[in-house]
Amino acid sequence: EEIEWGEGEETLGLIVSILLIQLIAIPGAIGISKLSAKLGNIKALQLVTIVWTILTIWAYFIKTPIQFYITAAFVGLVMGGIQSLSRSTYSKFIPETTDTSSYFSFYDATEKIGIVIGMFMFGFLEAITGSMRNSVLVIATFFIIGFFLLMLVPKQEEK
Repeated sequence: EEIEWGEGEETLGLIVSILLIQLIAIPGAIGISKLSAKLGNIKALQLVTIVWTILTIWAYFIKTPIQFYITAAFVGLVMGGIQSLSRSTYSKFIPETTDTSSYFSFYDATEKIGIVIGMFMFGFLEAITGSMRNSVLVIATFFIIGFFLLMLVPKQEEK
């Protein structure tokens, strides 16, 4: 709604951006894995969270399709990597047990709750202000909060 698409370009533009995100997510996940091996999981998660924050703030200013595609490419770089890195980091913090499915069920449930809260806040702010640009800033706020919460994670992450 906020991008200045040409006549009939919106649907094609969204399809292209989804494909771009998916294709770039593969090397992005590999790169974030290497970053994690070098810096450790928590530091890598913090760095990727900073990138997400910058991307969401940048998204506030996007007006043209080319800016949208560039943003989609950067989203692809961090999207797959942060998800897999979050899961692997979580697995390092669960206690030794044969019942890991309960822990990962909890992880999945909290992920879904986070999605619901984020989408609700995005839609709620758009409904109030009439602009998705303002809504994207609430997502940036969540990333900033997440960054500071990551600072509270204990430093020892090796098992």
